[in-house]
Amino acid sequence: MREHDFEPILGLPERPPEGEEILWQGKPAWWSFAKRALHVRKVFIFFCLIGAWYAYLAWQEGNSVNYVVMELVGQVVIGLLAAGGLALIGRWMAKNSLYTVTNRRIVMRIGASWQASINLPFTQIEAVDLRKHRDGRSDIMIRIDPRERLSFLFFWPHVRPWRLHRPEPMLRSLPDGGEAVRILSDALQRHLAEQQGSGKRRKDGRGAEPQKSEAPAYANDAR
Repeated sequence: MREHDFEPILGLPERPPEGEEILWQGKPAWWSFAKRALHVRKVFIFFCLIGAWYAYLAWQEGNSVNYVVMELVGQVVIGLLAAGGLALIGRWMAKNSLYTVTNRRIVMRIGASWQASINLPFTQIEAVDLRKHRDGRSDIMIRIDPRERLSFLFFWPHVRPWRLHRPEPMLRSLPDGGEAVRILSDALQRHLAEQQGSGKRRKDGRGAEPQKSEAPAYANDAR
């Protein structure tokens, strides 16, 4: 069996119902994902700083230059191994992740050795925010209705950092984040218009109130 053969349609855990169509699919750029989600560069810099401190202490104690250099090189090698391991994990995670936007929901296939496909219906989404990075990659943060209880650890690392009380799922390190958020925002607006239209028809027929008055929207660039 090949990878993801269990999916009837790539990126979706089941066949979509009638009327639902895929508008966009994408996955993280692996190096951007690894350095921002798994902090590969920060880990390497940390070990370099530790090595420099050990080398300084060894120099202060009057050890030979060779010993001082070995203290530094030893920590740098450990840092390279640690950062390399994280980079490989990041590449694996990015390779096996897939984000899908339909005209009714967002589907996040996340995980590496253990995978899950998570549905985020448009009815649960309050807004989406875009964060652009200097390397051209972008993140899309998804603000969910606070009545929906989400687990930060379940989504990690595909979640906005440090939002523990109210986790925000995140489409990370997208090469085409601007295009993706435009498509997603348009789909949210169309979905809202359909809801308001059906709500108005119900109100005219049976006196029911429309479901929602506030539009999910593409907010300003996140900081």
